[in-house]
Amino acid sequence: MHAFANPKRFLSLARWLTPLLLVSGLLLAGAALLYGLLWAPAERLQGDSVRILFLHVPTAWLAMGGWSAIAISSLVELVWRHPLASLAARASAVPGAVFTAICLATGSLWGRPAWGTWWVWDGRLTSMLVLLFLYFGYIALAQAVDREGASSRIPAIFGLVGAINIPIIHYSVIWWNSLHQPPSITAGKSAMSPEFLIPLLVATFGFSLIFGGVVLARMRALLAEIQAEARLRRKALGDSASRGRGVTA
Repeated sequence: MHAFANPKRFLSLARWLTPLLLVSGLLLAGAALLYGLLWAPAERLQGDSVRILFLHVPTAWLAMGGWSAIAISSLVELVWRHPLASLAARASAVPGAVFTAICLATGSLWGRPAWGTWWVWDGRLTSMLVLLFLYFGYIALAQAVDREGASSRIPAIFGLVGAINIPIIHYSVIWWNSLHQPPSITAGKSAMSPEFLIPLLVATFGFSLIFGGVVLARMRALLAEIQAEARLRRKALGDSASRGRGVTA
């Protein structure tokens, strides 16, 4: 891991990996969504509304995966002081928040025909909404730290504390009786038929590649911004030193 602590080495890898992840992800996710829209069979109880599954489930997975990335990056920053860990956490926050918002929106659209209501305050929906607010809080805190020049350890601690919500989201449908159905896919088994399971896994993998590509692109942009600011500071110091020598002469 420390082999990529050098920004130059990281950028040389991310430069070709970013478009590869984005293009591969778009092709896989697009194919899975197209199948779900045009060719997936109607479900016995939910009818055609089940087609939203191919968007809702991957975004739910990446909503939790995004914060898991923030938590892992925050831990690496706090323990090992990896120079790119803070950038990785910040880069994961915005796409994670976007996927969380899409998950909530598609869940509401799915809930209306399935449950007869757009929203219920059950454990899964409420904890997912809390996750969205945590994303907003982390983004605002990271921006404030950059603006005020405070320690990056502050948002890192927030990222670790917020990870408490991830197992709550995962186990909420088991701990509390609610309208939301239990997980259809668990370790080693699935309650879904192959015509739904296989394209769902393809969609999840595709969206995961998109997420990875977006995170790398954002890390490159953040790193370029930091390097540009460093060059401007060096130039300002050089100009100040030149003026000082001129006054002395």
